[in-house]
Amino acid sequence: MVLIRFMITPNTLQKGDTVAIVSTARKITKEELKPALELLKSWGLKSVLGKTIGAEENQFAGSDELRAADFQEMMDDPNINAIWCARGGYGTVRIIDKLDFSSFTKNPKWIIGYSDVTVLHSHIHNLGVETLHAQMCLEIENKTEKSRESIRKVIFGEDYLISFSVDAYKEACGDTLQENTRLGFIKGEIIGGNLSVLYSLVGSPSEMKTEGKILFIEDLDEMLYHIDRMMMNLKRSGYLKNLKAIIIGGMTQMKDNKVYFGKTAEETILDLVKEYNYPVILNFPAGHILDNRGLILGREVKLISENDKVILEF
Repeated sequence: MVLIRFMITPNTLQKGDTVAIVSTARKITKEELKPALELLKSWGLKSVLGKTIGAEENQFAGSDELRAADFQEMMDDPNINAIWCARGGYGTVRIIDKLDFSSFTKNPKWIIGYSDVTVLHSHIHNLGVETLHAQMCLEIENKTEKSRESIRKVIFGEDYLISFSVDAYKEACGDTLQENTRLGFIKGEIIGGNLSVLYSLVGSPSEMKTEGKILFIEDLDEMLYHIDRMMMNLKRSGYLKNLKAIIIGGMTQMKDNKVYFGKTAEETILDLVKEYNYPVILNFPAGHILDNRGLILGREVKLISENDKVILEF
C-alpha cells in the first residue's frame, strides 16, 4: 500500500489581517523594520512586533527562551494570520526543539523567511504544512519589485509562477548566467533552502526528506571546498540520489583558499550529480541575491526548462 500525504496550505490572508514580525535568530531594531512595516500597510495588512524586536543577548534577538516564547505566542495567537521573520543570521536551530507545533498544525499560517529560517521550513515541512521561502523583513526595500510581489501574491492566494530567460535575468541581476543543463518537464514537490542549514540538520528530526522531490539550494559567504564537503555528505547520505530535479539559486560571495579549489560552487554541484538523470537548473532567482523570489516549499510544482527559458509554476 502506498501512503499518499497531502500538504496543508495555510489560510489565505485578507486585507485587515495581521502579520507578526519576530526574530528567531540575530538581533534587529524597530528602525530597521520601517520599510517592511510600510510595505505591509500598503498591502492593507496590520502588523505586530514581537518581543524579540529590539531585544539583545550578544548577537541574538534575546535569549533562546525569549525567541522561542515569542515565536510560540505568534503561532498560537488566533488573531495572527502570518509570521514574517525579521532577519536571519544564526540561531533558529537553538529554539526549534523548544517549540510546540500542535496548535499550528490545526490552524496553520504562513511562515515567511529564508536563510537561517530554513530550519523552520524543513521542520514544518515534516509536519505536512507548506511554508514560504522568501525575503525577510530586513532589506526588503533593496530587493526587486518581483521579490516583494512574490510574497504578496502567495499570502493573498493569487496565481503565481516564476519565469525567466537567460537574457532577461542577466539584465535584471547583472550576474553571469550559465546555460541551464538537462532540459525537461517535471512535476514534483519542492523543498530545500539554505545549503549550510540543510546540511546541519542531517540526522535530526528536522532533516529534509528528498525522495521523489525537487530540491532547491542556495548559500552565502561559504568556502568553495565547504560546498563540496556539504554536497558530498548529502550525496553519501542518499539525499541526492532519487530527486526529480535540483534548482540552484544564488551561490553568493563564495570564497576560496590561496591554493585554489578549482571549481565554482555550481560546477561542484553539477559534477557531484552528473550520474543522476534529472534536470539541474542554474542561477535561479532566489537566495541571497537582488532578485529573491518566493518559493512555496511543500507545494507540488511544474518545472519546465527549455533552451533559454525556465518556468516554475505553483
